[in-house]
Amino acid sequence: MPIGVLFSTTGPYATVGEAMLNGTLLAVEEINNSPNFDFELAPLVRNPAGETAEYASICRDLIINSGVAHIVGCYTSSSRKAIVPVVEKYDGLLWYPSHYEGFESSDNVVYLGASPNQHIVPLAQYMASRFGARVYCCGSDYIWPWESNRVMREIVENFGGEVLAERYLAVGSTEVTGLVEEIRLLRPDFVFNTLIGESSYAFLRAFREAGLGTQSPGDVSIPIASCTLCEPELRTIGDPAALGHITSSVYFQSLDNPQNHAFVENYKTRFGQQKVTSADAEASYNSVHMLALALRCAASTKASDILAVLGDCVYDAPQGRIRIDTENNHCYLTPRIGISRAGAEFAVIAAAQKPIKPDPFLASLKGAAFMLDAARDQDQPDGNRQQPKLRVVS
Repeated sequence: MPIGVLFSTTGPYATVGEAMLNGTLLAVEEINNSPNFDFELAPLVRNPAGETAEYASICRDLIINSGVAHIVGCYTSSSRKAIVPVVEKYDGLLWYPSHYEGFESSDNVVYLGASPNQHIVPLAQYMASRFGARVYCCGSDYIWPWESNRVMREIVENFGGEVLAERYLAVGSTEVTGLVEEIRLLRPDFVFNTLIGESSYAFLRAFREAGLGTQSPGDVSIPIASCTLCEPELRTIGDPAALGHITSSVYFQSLDNPQNHAFVENYKTRFGQQKVTSADAEASYNSVHMLALALRCAASTKASDILAVLGDCVYDAPQGRIRIDTENNHCYLTPRIGISRAGAEFAVIAAAQKPIKPDPFLASLKGAAFMLDAARDQDQPDGNRQQPKLRVVS
């Protein structure tokens, strides 16, 4: 059965696109080699090269000319929004593996990445309660950073804080000097970084060179928080600029469980021992496994038939058990917070006690009920302070 695979493996966020493609292909190979499925998946791989305008035309071609009913793909929200009208028109199904800003639901999309209550909200609460609520926001100029910063603003203001500045760069721009100098001047309690790809890499390197980071030799120590920074990007950025940054994610390569050990081992065997996994690779991998489970259960490729059985599909993913909330086609996931360390890895410093129901519209933002449990303090930027148990919003 043909499936479309649509990731930008060249362009401004190629590092992430390559990881997502790898996760997808690894899962396809596992499905095709498994005796538990009486079909094989044939991936039709396309590379839009980070050009948003290319996504819709490629998607349309895959559906009309290649008989594709299911597409695994997209990283940015701009690319997803370009594809959604196409899959809705032709009744296809997009399996979207990226975390995103929420405030969307479609009967033709299955959202496998983190909803805002599973990554932005926990990060905002963690940073504001630990470091203070005066935040500097910088991001790439498109919808995901806009909406993420809006949520961040609401939460820090709930803590009695403020957003000192909110700045945007064009996707792929590396003109970051002005951002670094403004941060030096304003001295925020923390920086919320929603830059993506090469823009983020340049910013983190410049931040280190300016002596502003928690791991920098300068006299100013300002933590940087992100919902996007991942293991392959740490390797691309390089030490020491990649060290000491705080990331909210539902998956880290360092997770200690049998499913993740197998995933990491198989990933490295397939793509090279120097490769590292990531939340983006894992969500793409999960997307294919959930698709295969639904295809087997439904005995059909139609979107409506797949959605009808999707609530019965449970998968023991590398991050832990996941399932789809049929109320909104989003995924139950376990929020975690990590800090980057040497070796292109993250130490997990806080985690929810169980998978959290997705809330893409943040209907229950105030009084969210899950807890984050602290891990050991020595890997935290302020290791002498005891980490409290935290609610997402108090």
